[in-house]
Formats: sequence, C-alpha cells, structure tokens
Amino acid sequence: MKVTEKDVLYVAGLANLALTDEERTRMIRDLNSILEYVDRLNQLDTTNVPPMAQTSDKFGIDESKQSTERFAYSYREDIHNGLRKSLPRDEALANAPDSDETFFRVPKVIERS
Repeated sequence: MKVTEKDVLYVAGLANLALTDEERTRMIRDLNSILEYVDRLNQLDTTNVPPMAQTSDKFGIDESKQSTERFAYSYREDIHNGLRKSLPRDEALANAPDSDETFFRVPKVIERS
C-alpha cells in the first residue's frame, strides 16, 4: 500500500490543514518511508520473542525490581463491564465559565474556508 497525494489531501482536509506543494510532497515521501519500514519489520520472525510491556526499564520508578515490575505503579485495575457513576452534571458544570445548565458552552475555534 502506498500513500498517494489524494490520501494526504484527504487527511489534511479532515485536520483542516492547508499544505503547500512542498509539504504535500514531503508528507507523501515520509509516510511512505514509514510504511516501508513497518513492512520490513513485519517480515521479521518474532515467534520466539516474548511480548514486552515496556521497551526499557530505564524509566521505571522502583529500582529494586527488574523489567516490567518496575512499572507496577502504572498499572490500573481492569474493570470489565463495571460502569461507574459519572460526575453529577451540576458539579461538572460548577466551574465552567459558560454553560446552559446542561452543556459547556465554548467559542467556535474552527472555521472552514
């Protein structure tokens, strides 16, 4: 699969970006380069390579532990089908600079040309 100018223009339109000819050309080149690299990685046999939760334990907080155990602080409880009560509307809107008592009101920030 190759990224085409049509693809770049479509995504730029969704993001409301105006790209110059040079930027479009560079995006096409860069995105295709990334896809080619991913394709090369997909060709590797990773059958006997265990999955990793982190690429490095360099940033783990608990230095007394090894590997992914150093990141135990970042794990959260996995709640299956456990809906929790949401914040009451009046409490959520209490500090809003502008609301209609039901929704936040915000200024329009995107205008299409």
